Amino acid sequence: MKKANNFQVLARLFGLVKPLWWVMLLAILLGTLGNLAAIFLTVTAAWGALKIIAGHFSQMLLGAVLICGLIRGPLHYGEHYCNHLIAFKLLAIIRVKVFQALRRLSPAKLEGKDKGDLISLITSDIELLEVYYAHTVSPIAIAALTTIVMTGFIAHQSLIAGIWALLGYCIVGILIPLINGRYTGKPGREVREQLGAMSTYVLDSMYGIEESLQYDQGPKRLAEMNQRSVSLAKSQKQLARLGSWQGLATNLAVLVFSVGMLGIMAVEFNIGRASLRQFVLATVAMMSSFGPVAALSALSTTLAQTIAAARRVLALLDEEPLVTEKTTGSVPAFSGAAMREVTFAYPGGKRVLQDFNFAIKPGEIVGIHAPSGSGKSTILKLLARFYDADSGQVLLSGDDIRQLQTKGLRAMESYLAQETWLAHDTIANNIRLGHPDTTLAEVEMAAEKASIADFIHTLPNGYDTKLSDLETGLSDGQKQRIGIARAFLHAGQFMLLDEITANLDALNEGIILKSLKEAAKDKTIIIVSHRQSTLAIADRVLELQPLSAS
Repeated sequence: MKKANNFQVLARLFGLVKPLWWVMLLAILLGTLGNLAAIFLTVTAAWGALKIIAGHFSQMLLGAVLICGLIRGPLHYGEHYCNHLIAFKLLAIIRVKVFQALRRLSPAKLEGKDKGDLISLITSDIELLEVYYAHTVSPIAIAALTTIVMTGFIAHQSLIAGIWALLGYCIVGILIPLINGRYTGKPGREVREQLGAMSTYVLDSMYGIEESLQYDQGPKRLAEMNQRSVSLAKSQKQLARLGSWQGLATNLAVLVFSVGMLGIMAVEFNIGRASLRQFVLATVAMMSSFGPVAALSALSTTLAQTIAAARRVLALLDEEPLVTEKTTGSVPAFSGAAMREVTFAYPGGKRVLQDFNFAIKPGEIVGIHAPSGSGKSTILKLLARFYDADSGQVLLSGDDIRQLQTKGLRAMESYLAQETWLAHDTIANNIRLGHPDTTLAEVEMAAEKASIADFIHTLPNGYDTKLSDLETGLSDGQKQRIGIARAFLHAGQFMLLDEITANLDALNEGIILKSLKEAAKDKTIIIVSHRQSTLAIADRVLELQPLSAS
């Protein structure tokens, strides 16, 4: 979306309105009638005053004033209700699309993205699109329709006055917003980018707070935070300053064209081309009808940030995944896995594997031991199809892994990464993450195998304890054991285990390895570990060396 201009960006957003087009039309109708009611409340009141001065009281004009006064409120409310109904429904749709995109891009594309920036996009960027759907789309149509009606009405009083009115509406509603939008585009993008970077920095600081305290980096990070805040405030101040100039230009234009209308109609009256009624009605109509176009002018500053936010959201939706999941087909029963002449490099990085060959038979336990950077975790990620090999083949049961249904592949495998993610839910639900319908007895059995059951029984609510209720939190070892219990419960035929004992003491390591050995009777297991004690249960150990820098 970086190459698309602002109108193309807004057009794509507008395309999402299609399912709610009838609500949008209703909002435009109600908004146009509401604005006309507000304008003609003043116009008919002025007309009625002229009648009274002339000694003629008009019940019809009084009724028109009362009707305009009574209906303007409900019409205004109805317009805002429809616009916000559209906005909130479409924001919900966009959030679903964004999460679907994140699911499609994960994990390969998301590993290199700033988490704080993603959080900013998911929250504030999407929320900012509400300005477009609730305060931009229908107001543009309302302003256009109101302009047509009022230009016609004023031209009916005096043709030259009608031309003057149209010129005024175009300058306030089109020219000033376009000029202001041209100058606010860059600072608007900078504000959105800086907010994303600030979110990333805050998140990093929170994750690393212990290290910051340990190495006395708090003052340095605070200074960096202040510097980023000052830079963000500077960009926001520039936007606010441009918004002030826009407001000044709008008010000045309204004043000039209102006074100009007064002068034009005074001349028309003096030369006899307009009556006193036409003089008053045209002038009052002009002065009271700038509301819809002035609202567009005021939107131009906010719209700059909205367009910048839309670019970020649409760029994420348009991003292509590194791995395209296969939704059709099936997965045969597990009968071994292999890699043939596999070469792989992470995006933007050096090669990790070069012409790599590997095979594992059903029921085998294979250990992988190697220095950091040798590609041992990469082998598991390729077998789980989190990434696709650059060349060569990754085979499962004799079939190329790219031709297998991805969902079935993941069901066959139990992948346990080095870091265990836990949801803010009960311990039982965390263990049964992939199988929410499993019984508590099955959860308890998995916890026993993972040597975490004794700890869970010490908690006041046992398996129903919510992780957020544990004030002191869980140790890395306890988190890891919950993840291991999750893998046992998943019951995949092919277990891919990455440093699963790294945070465990010797006793718990022994219990888990014993469970793994028992599970190996009907499973195939690959264990990546630095520990020789962990690899002792393996039938064979594969030693890897990092590729040379050349």
